[in-house]
Amino acid sequence: MTKFKKIFVSIALIALLFPLLSKADEIKEESSTFKAKVIKVIKVEEKSREDGTKFKQQDLKLLGLEGAYKDKEVVYNGISDIEVANAILYKVGDKVFVDSNTYESGETVFYVVDFVRSGYLYILFVVFILVVLLVGRFKGLKALISLLISFIVIIKFILPQILNGHDPFLISLIGGVIILGVIIYLTEGFKRKSHIAIVSVLFSLFVTLILSVIFTKLTKLSGLSQEEATFLIGMGNVEINFQGLLLAGFIIGAIGVLDDIIIGQIEAVEQIQVANPSLPVKKVFGLAYKIGNTHLGAIINTLFLTYAGAALPLLLLFILNQDSGLTFSRLINIEMVSTEIVRTFVGSIGVILSMPIATFLAAIKLKNKSTK
Repeated sequence: MTKFKKIFVSIALIALLFPLLSKADEIKEESSTFKAKVIKVIKVEEKSREDGTKFKQQDLKLLGLEGAYKDKEVVYNGISDIEVANAILYKVGDKVFVDSNTYESGETVFYVVDFVRSGYLYILFVVFILVVLLVGRFKGLKALISLLISFIVIIKFILPQILNGHDPFLISLIGGVIILGVIIYLTEGFKRKSHIAIVSVLFSLFVTLILSVIFTKLTKLSGLSQEEATFLIGMGNVEINFQGLLLAGFIIGAIGVLDDIIIGQIEAVEQIQVANPSLPVKKVFGLAYKIGNTHLGAIINTLFLTYAGAALPLLLLFILNQDSGLTFSRLINIEMVSTEIVRTFVGSIGVILSMPIATFLAAIKLKNKSTK
């Protein structure tokens, strides 16, 4: 692992890992996690990093909210000599997750892990459901049911099968087809345009699969560039095919976007033919193709901006390290970056090809239906 990559990984992980370092050489006898509320900020101390920037650490008094520590007061000694990348400051009233670790000596030490965010996330989830139902109405309800079924397929089928040692690539492909079938037939009904959508997705997905396999092999991507993947090594007594897991991620990520543009194109073709049933197939295809081009440009930009937004810390590190010899060529050869480049381009190619495929099939098949 290069110095550059170590810096990047540290930014994401050190805030969670630093409290454990000072006790790494002791044997833990018992550990637990519970929710607590900050009832007093005992002390705040400002410290300096090696680069001269400042950060603050706190000692806190906490009131347990659940489990063995419910209604009990404990103290978190957060002030230490360890330099952290992200020093979170808490205030009275904040709810937090706390790890308690009891060591062989009998000493129990408490570490504040992070804020309790679940309450606000549940509120956001309820708002999301209400907006979908208000705007989408019955079709919105069917979309929510499809989302739930997709989640169940991933949690109950795809992930358990991967953990049971099956090939992640094959399992995700099967699971993806199941998800697509559910989404399309549930939201659009069992009709001709739904059949066309399935065939169009399969054609586009086939191209995406071929390109994913080819360029994953050519660029020698291992699937281990993300730190989360390395944590899976040796866990659960299962040998995971990480390259297959990487390909599985490509497939699942592509499915959602393919479904979006393909359904949109088939709907465009149908509405054009309803508006003017006498139009020839070539003319219908041309009009729908123009609509698809507009939609396509927006989706490709969305894909790029999504990945660019997620990679902003990495891009900042590139800008900051240019003077030390980190060139653009070196940057894109880091596996973490190469993986996202392959993911973005392969997914985009699949999306681009899905538009003319879906438009062509819909123009022919829906025209045949209207002439019967």
